[in-house]
Amino acid sequence: MVVGSMVGAGIFNLPGRFGAATGPFGAIIAWAIAGTGMYMLARVFQTLAAKRPDIDSGVFAYAKAGFGDYMGFLSAFGYWLGSCLGNVFYWVLIGSTLGRFFPEIFGDGSSVIAIIVSLCGIWAFHFLILRGVQQAAFINTIVTIAKLVPLFVALLIMILVFNYQQFAENFFGGVGMPEKSLVNQVRDTMLITVFVFLGIEGASVYSRFAKKRADVGTATILGFLGVTGLMVAITLLPYAAMPQATMAGLQQPSLAGVLEEIVGHWGAVFISIGVLISVLGAYLAWSLICAEVLFAAAKSKDMPKLFAAENAQGVPANALWLTNIVVSLFVISTYFSQDAFNFMLDMTSVTALLPYLLVAGYGVLIARRGEGYEATPGERTGDQIVAWIAVLYTLVMFVAAGLQYVLLLAVLLVPGTILYFWARREQKLRLFSPAELIVFAVALIASLAGAWGLISGAIVP
Repeated sequence: MVVGSMVGAGIFNLPGRFGAATGPFGAIIAWAIAGTGMYMLARVFQTLAAKRPDIDSGVFAYAKAGFGDYMGFLSAFGYWLGSCLGNVFYWVLIGSTLGRFFPEIFGDGSSVIAIIVSLCGIWAFHFLILRGVQQAAFINTIVTIAKLVPLFVALLIMILVFNYQQFAENFFGGVGMPEKSLVNQVRDTMLITVFVFLGIEGASVYSRFAKKRADVGTATILGFLGVTGLMVAITLLPYAAMPQATMAGLQQPSLAGVLEEIVGHWGAVFISIGVLISVLGAYLAWSLICAEVLFAAAKSKDMPKLFAAENAQGVPANALWLTNIVVSLFVISTYFSQDAFNFMLDMTSVTALLPYLLVAGYGVLIARRGEGYEATPGERTGDQIVAWIAVLYTLVMFVAAGLQYVLLLAVLLVPGTILYFWARREQKLRLFSPAELIVFAVALIASLAGAWGLISGAIVP
């Protein structure tokens, strides 16, 4: 689940996105920052799985345990919403990939035909998953293996044609690229690094299925290390194959363009097939995660009990229906976006940051309190430092994203509070504590500012 969730759409877009932002030097700095921050976050997930084995579906459950019911709800809803946006991005990428070969039909992935094809795919997967989670998870395993083959073939080809002189020319920024500071170069890569690391929590989300609790942490760390090495190689090797300006102008998925430059048209076809397999497999994994998050939140009474219902195959059917209805609506909305591809990618990244921040914050809290450290008190200091670094990293990512995306996040989160009201009314509980009321008020103000930005044209999706 970790590898299948992480190796999805983003990895095939790395050359073009990095090429437009920075040279190899900036890319190395960016991956050092992102790799360190995400490794610390992976360590927090590993620690929480060991210290709080009583908490399942950890992404939002940790937020609730540490910061109260409403923050737990926002984490669950935000994570679910981000997963839905990620699934929309997958379909846009499928359309963009097909648009490489049929430009008049699929365009950039947001044409009418592309949207219709996407909607058909969404509901085909929907009914596949309804037949049983285990069956779908098995398909995900097969697809995960299959989609790695094109990536390793591309890596081998790029290693064989490695041109040191070309790499050196691009190292501090290639010829013909606009002048900008190293800080801005690195900043422009930050959201894509967040996006490609999404899925690091895949084992934690499905922790209720683990036979041994330690396997959750082990899967998280091993999956992270393997996929990080793969992503860094896919980013850096194209700089040795072509000028940076050429990389920056590649159509997405840009790895197909890289291979086309090296070996000809068959390379683009080969990678495009890999993209389609990879994206469909990742979409399956994330559809499972979306439904599981809503289901687990409803089981813990953070969402309306309607979403805790399972069908005869043990699939959270109502949660799956809501997920795919929302994904379908977002897919339709891409028709009105100026750059649906990058907008959906960036929004997915920003939406994931809130749950990650709350998980890291909970890691700090349990280390300070000593919860779960009764037998290993010597680990508290080290774990607290790791968690604080993860907190700092997610806060830096919010700053790098910019105010526009933070306001848009609030626009999406605040209407979801209706589900929180619904769940609280079912249980006859008060809506907010005084601290939670302040959080809601701040989020409401931010959402109104974001809505005004959209209406006035100050924010353009």
